[in-house]
Amino acid sequence: MSKLAVVAAGGTGGHMFPAQALAEALSARGWRVVLATDDRGALYADKFPAEERLALSAATAKSNDPLGMIKAGFVVMQGVMEARAAFKRLDPAVVVGFGGYPALPALLGALSQKRPTVIHEQNAVLGRVNRFLAPRVDEVACAFPTLRMAKPAVQARAHVVGNPVRPPVRALYDVPYIAPEVQLRILVTGGSQGARLLSELIPEAIAKLPEDIRGRLKVFQQARAESMEGARKVYRNAMVDCEVAPFFRDMAGYLRQAHLVVGRSGASTCTELAVAGRPSILVPLKIAADDHQRFNAKLLEEAGGAAVCLEDELTVDAMAGALNALLKNPERLARMAEGARSVATPNAAEALADLVERTAR
Repeated sequence: MSKLAVVAAGGTGGHMFPAQALAEALSARGWRVVLATDDRGALYADKFPAEERLALSAATAKSNDPLGMIKAGFVVMQGVMEARAAFKRLDPAVVVGFGGYPALPALLGALSQKRPTVIHEQNAVLGRVNRFLAPRVDEVACAFPTLRMAKPAVQARAHVVGNPVRPPVRALYDVPYIAPEVQLRILVTGGSQGARLLSELIPEAIAKLPEDIRGRLKVFQQARAESMEGARKVYRNAMVDCEVAPFFRDMAGYLRQAHLVVGRSGASTCTELAVAGRPSILVPLKIAADDHQRFNAKLLEEAGGAAVCLEDELTVDAMAGALNALLKNPERLARMAEGARSVATPNAAEALADLVERTAR
């Protein structure tokens, strides 16, 4: 029988997509994979190469809610017992966590049984669950060269492997960016949190662009369901060709044809922009824990690959100005594409798989 890895990830795309990329890399090497996640994570797991999914009890609570923290603690302990029972049956050679509270019971269960453990941090700031686990696990991997909120001892032993991306996105690393000539294609992504702002503000900003630019635009926009019809109406009135949907499953296909991307600066977004070599305007989510999205965006911004608009400074006019400045300057877009690609780590999934194999028993 081939070795088995349990991959544990929280229920957002930012956790699940890198976990899936690792699972695919391990599967290609002959490993069996079991996924531990929650119901939200299952929404992103339709193509996850796992032979089984563990639904472990998990919960979170705010630090200023003592009663909620006590209740969450009991739920997590139930999840740990569930993980221990599952691991006795499965006997995994290694347990890999990608952060998020659904990953916590799996890692604690593995630690209690002295099984090999690896965690991966996708953001430039160590998340709360990974911050708790980092001193206890065997190996720590991270996506960014800086790992804020990590203790010096953790920083010293962290392996900078990059952020794993799915194979279709990885393939874009070898596809050159072609600056716009006639049609201008914009991809607007919303993110799983704070999507309403971009869903409603971006169409209004694009509608303010000069007529000669609007006539050349093709906009692909992810928008919240309740914002979709409003966005379509604004685009129609502005005579802008658009495709508006709540979710784009073929993100690689949309990235391939995009001349400019507008979106949040979650870890997966920043990583995929770098690997694809696409210029962007990034709006860090203001309420993101420990302001991690601003630090994620900083890497692309400093490389010249992205323009960053903070929420406190974001208006329709400010976004329209930023869009206009880039769309009328194809040479600058090409330079930004080169800057984004310069900080890419296209082989992150393989590097993380190497670390997982070295750690496994």
